[in-house]
Amino acid sequence: MSLSVEKTSSGREYKVKDLSQADFGRLEIELAEVEMPGLMACRAEFGPSKPFAGARISGSLHMTIQTAVLIETLTTLGAEVRWCSCNIFSTQDHAAAAIARDSAAVFAWKGETLEEYWWCTERCLDWGEGGGPDLIVDDGGDATLLIHEGVKAEEEYEKTGKVPDPESTDNAEFKIVLTIIRDGLKSDPKKYRKMKERLVGVSEETTTGVKRLYQMQETGTLLFPAINVNDSVTKSKVSLTTCMVAATPSLMV
Repeated sequence: MSLSVEKTSSGREYKVKDLSQADFGRLEIELAEVEMPGLMACRAEFGPSKPFAGARISGSLHMTIQTAVLIETLTTLGAEVRWCSCNIFSTQDHAAAAIARDSAAVFAWKGETLEEYWWCTERCLDWGEGGGPDLIVDDGGDATLLIHEGVKAEEEYEKTGKVPDPESTDNAEFKIVLTIIRDGLKSDPKKYRKMKERLVGVSEETTTGVKRLYQMQETGTLLFPAINVNDSVTKSKVSLTTCMVAATPSLMV
């Protein structure tokens, strides 16, 4: 797929497989709303007061129908949202299409390559000249990792003029990360530090992501506050869907 941002008639950015699937996605979202009463209760209680008004929220979480209900809860509460998937195979294309058309900026499709995946992650975090998001909903820690690696590279570049070398690692995926950061230094050598300064915090859902966060905390390299959703009682006892219900009140703390 061509890696270029598209825009809706209202000017909202997106990149999905097929926007014409939006009507089908909308039907399934309406069904899922019935099965997610926690999020719907949040809309009913907090929607009128818009507690997230002016907030920028970036999400790196499976772009499914259930996630669509979460995204539209965040927008109902006043947030601006940019989203990508945390997995190259998990996106439901009709869900991504409905959200892209109706609610939020989405960059996700089923069957992404690793290069496409990290491009989508970068787009999810890219809020233009005003810095990055205020909050991140992360699943696996990749959005968090990109910011941390970006900040580290920018600081090294400022001190020594050295840029990241993708050939310095044997990890194929990390080569892509370093390439994205290296190329970004040319256009904005403070991009990720501006994101760090704006961020209020991140919620993390998986064991892998939480492990990374604790490692960074122990070494003193964690750049912003984090909420461990992974080890919550809610997630330990019920399904992913209910875990996503738990994510919204976590963000409102």
